[in-house]
Amino acid sequence: MKGNSIDSFLVVKSGFLKNRTSGFVIQFFCAMMFLPFIAFAQKAIEPGHKDINTKYIKAEKSLYTVYYVKDKDWRNMGSLTYDIVSSNNQLTLNNTFTPKDNGKPTTRISTADGQTLKAISYADETKNAKLNLNFGETITGNFYSKKTKKDKKLKLKPTEEYFDFNWTDHLIGTLPLDVGYKARFPQFYYNDESNVLVEYYTIKEVKSFVYNSPRTGKHDTWIVSVLEESTGGVYNYIIDKKDRRLWQREMSMAKGMWEITVNEELDYQPIKNKFNKEEVVRQISNGNSVVIGTAYARSDSGKRLGGLVNTAKKQYAPKGTEITLFPSSAYYEEWIEVNKKIRKQKKMPEVPLNSDFGYSVKKAKVYDDQGHFEFSDLMPGTYIVMVSFDFTNSYNYSYVSGYTNYYNYFGYAGSTTNYGTAKQSYTDKANIEKRITIDKDGDKKEVNLKEM
Repeated sequence: MKGNSIDSFLVVKSGFLKNRTSGFVIQFFCAMMFLPFIAFAQKAIEPGHKDINTKYIKAEKSLYTVYYVKDKDWRNMGSLTYDIVSSNNQLTLNNTFTPKDNGKPTTRISTADGQTLKAISYADETKNAKLNLNFGETITGNFYSKKTKKDKKLKLKPTEEYFDFNWTDHLIGTLPLDVGYKARFPQFYYNDESNVLVEYYTIKEVKSFVYNSPRTGKHDTWIVSVLEESTGGVYNYIIDKKDRRLWQREMSMAKGMWEITVNEELDYQPIKNKFNKEEVVRQISNGNSVVIGTAYARSDSGKRLGGLVNTAKKQYAPKGTEITLFPSSAYYEEWIEVNKKIRKQKKMPEVPLNSDFGYSVKKAKVYDDQGHFEFSDLMPGTYIVMVSFDFTNSYNYSYVSGYTNYYNYFGYAGSTTNYGTAKQSYTDKANIEKRITIDKDGDKKEVNLKEM
């Protein structure tokens, strides 16, 4: 499991212990004292064990955000994707880490038996090495070091059964988890700098927990605490009681740091209507109808200065302003309503548009100083047309410039007020959206994008 950390994607695994503080070394030796008892007391889980139920491993893609966490500081390190494919009674896991700085993704590919999780093959390429393995009674393969430029043929013979370390996150979810459940399992990890091929892990504790997803609310889960026997490293897995989804994984690191991976719920989609990419592409490109229009703000748009009169009649969208058009649909209308409810409840993030929604969007630009634009090749249907632009309003107003006082023989006789005139300007923003309907192919539709 330590091979599943970010660092193991980037470098060949080094000793877990030497990255720990002196306090952790004490913890390590204390853990070692009790290992004989722990190992004796735990149920041994190996490939094909009756406790393994691979129906909980779904052929799907899941996405996690990886953080380094210390105290209240959460530092985003990148994303981790698990993509599982089931074929010919085999499970293949494509495990990809993409750094936050858009660095080169690192991928591992591991194949295991679909019923027993017995390892079949493994391949990866990191910054420092390239590794290929074929599992059997003798593990054969090839290790290439990019540092030394040397190629090594491998023939390895572990003395015990094992699971490929890549499957550990999923293995735990296949077990009959319950309060008090304990088990011990072996994990294979190749390290060119070590002769140790198989290391053991102990499930120390399973307890109930309520996980609160920012998207889908509360879920009944198990917290599974696992000990890495060789180092004393601690892992906590938050696993859904119902479908065994891995919601979160925590791994202890040095100096009070934890690596925490959080499930981003790729399958979260409260929009019931489906977005039809092919249909919207046809709608904005295969027709004979056109839309022509003018974009402007009203003469009394925006702020008013003491009720004074605006000297400009219309505030036209500047030349080059981008106009957006896309077909309305049941999907889009539901998306609007769902997010309206989410904003009102203020409990979770808004639902993003389908990743393919951009295919439905058509762009045009204002081509003159009178706010004119046009679209062509449209099929019949209802469309949303949108624009946003800055504009300047100018107001003439008068102000008191002074007073003229009058006096006669008896003293002060009165005064008159003197007025001056001036112009006041300010910049405002117009955000305009309008729906238009094309009834039949070949129609020419005119629209005024006027701020309401």
